[in-house]
Amino acid sequence: MKGLELAELYYKEHGAAMMEESFPDLVSRAAVGLSGEGSECLGFDDEVSRDHDFSPSFCIWLTDGDYEEYSFRLSRAYSALPREFHGVKRDGATPTGGARRGVMKTSDFYRKFLGSPSSPTTVEHWLSIPEYALAAATSGKVFRDDLGEFSAVRETLLRGYPDDVKFKKAAAYFITAAQSGEYNYERCLAHGESGAAQLAIFTYVKNILAAIYLLNGRYMPFYKWAFRGAAGLPVLSDLTDVLEFLISSGNEPNEANAKRGIIRDVSLSVLTEAHRLGFTDGAASLEEAAYEANGKVSSPTLRNESVFAGMIKE
Repeated sequence: MKGLELAELYYKEHGAAMMEESFPDLVSRAAVGLSGEGSECLGFDDEVSRDHDFSPSFCIWLTDGDYEEYSFRLSRAYSALPREFHGVKRDGATPTGGARRGVMKTSDFYRKFLGSPSSPTTVEHWLSIPEYALAAATSGKVFRDDLGEFSAVRETLLRGYPDDVKFKKAAAYFITAAQSGEYNYERCLAHGESGAAQLAIFTYVKNILAAIYLLNGRYMPFYKWAFRGAAGLPVLSDLTDVLEFLISSGNEPNEANAKRGIIRDVSLSVLTEAHRLGFTDGAASLEEAAYEANGKVSSPTLRNESVFAGMIKE
């Protein structure tokens, strides 16, 4: 059983009754679900990942006012729920994990990932949020939210980047991929610097992955899940195997030659899809695509900012 399925079943069999019996006035105001950090929120949990965060548990998100009134009693009631469910024990938070489950403020949940308690309203705010944070904030599932406060922010984020932000980020991903994979990789090899060449390849692959997520209207998750997530995307998922080869192979002459061909093919595939989706006007190279995407930004102020303004946020 996947962690998300376990969490929802645990809530339905134990959590829902606890809230309805002990907090009837709160049931229609609290949001319940599982979202945030952790492979189980993305649906990527497996036997290996069960060493932490995998347990029958869920999140209860409250308004600021309700949190002040109910958090202490509700947290105690949540803690008193069965410690084992379907053979899986409920564990406490890991030393590095923090409070990822249990009772929390809706505002605190979003502030953690977005830097504010609500969805972004400016391009500057959108551009400041790391892609992995947006992926975490929209992960998982909401089991119940009658009030709709939690879901309103989530639904705004799930609609994706505003067009200007989308084009600005595409421009940054394309230009960075062009410089690292199509230009600097060759120069590093020519200097005999295999380590630097590999770093160039890593940068190329990371930005191509970010572009693939963007072209799919998704946010790229934390790096260790980037490949897993990309393999399941509707568009360009077939590139994941060759992208993995780029970063897992060496730079001996035969390998470097194979990489050159893969870079050409991958870039062409990305360019074709970017043109189909209207990010470009038929650019013949990633560098050209970057400036075409940047030219589609409607705001003169944002359009005139550096083409790197939308680069991946760490």
